[in-house]
Amino acid sequence: MNVRRRSLTVGGMTLLAAHVPLFAQQQAGRIFRIGFLSAAPIPADGRTPMALRQALANFGYVDGKNVVYEGRWAEGRFARLPELAADLVRLRVDAIVVSGDQASVAAKRATVAIPIILAGASDPVGTGMIVSLARPGGNITGTSAQATELSAKRLELLREAVPKAARVAVLWNLDNAAMTRRYQRLEDAARMLRLSILPLGVRESEDFDVALSTMTRERPDMLVMTSDPFTTLNSKRVIEFNATHRIPAIYERESLVQEGGLMSYGPNSDEVFRLVAVYVDKIFKGAKPGELPVEQMDRVYLHINLKTAKALGITIPQSLLLRADEVIQ
Repeated sequence: MNVRRRSLTVGGMTLLAAHVPLFAQQQAGRIFRIGFLSAAPIPADGRTPMALRQALANFGYVDGKNVVYEGRWAEGRFARLPELAADLVRLRVDAIVVSGDQASVAAKRATVAIPIILAGASDPVGTGMIVSLARPGGNITGTSAQATELSAKRLELLREAVPKAARVAVLWNLDNAAMTRRYQRLEDAARMLRLSILPLGVRESEDFDVALSTMTRERPDMLVMTSDPFTTLNSKRVIEFNATHRIPAIYERESLVQEGGLMSYGPNSDEVFRLVAVYVDKIFKGAKPGELPVEQMDRVYLHINLKTAKALGITIPQSLLLRADEVIQ
């Protein structure tokens, strides 16, 4: 049984349009082309995120009628991102929506003219994607998931679930600058909580064998895994390992809790794309991306899998369960 509580707004803006704006009628005959770039695997339907398409439809952009989507997925092969970004530029898309930090970097290097909209970027200022949240500058705007700042909170929540823990392992992609910043924040948080830290940086799929072997040998009390397309591609192995070795872990994506992970804490991906649609609409109506403030996702969700907790032999405190947005039983 799932218990859910959902917010219907993002960033103070109601995203479900009550009516289709007149803009679509005013642009009769024009077909907008929206590029989508991600390092993740191509979805089963081979299409850009449904939440993005639905939200844009509420603004009058009907897929196949006055808007065409061009999706490109690197399927975990980050070296392909520059080529895929260049392909979207050659297609002369009207905007590029980017999901993931490395995809954002590839898009930024590919064009200074086509608007780029960030979909939940980890730390766009810290990684140099934009000048500031208030005035991003250039051709870039969008949303930030505040992932670096949330890293410390994830560790606090996991420690609350496992109060006797003394050592935490951190698994992250060494080749992703945004993930490294998250690891550094976790180092600081672990120090404040008087936890020792076991760093498990990975670059290749084979590195996961080393990381899991290290955890078998070193036996951390809990694990924090940062999420980018590379670590997410290997998340099933990590979740299965944690189940076998009874290691409580927290993730960034709710989908990993549905797949058997213990906890997650982060923005809802559908809400991210609904807000991205607001930016796309504003840009298509003439707004300059560099003058549109990057909005931080102000709603973060806590998901807990009680079935997994029971299998791990831990009891989630009632105080934590009461704060959860979804409890899987």
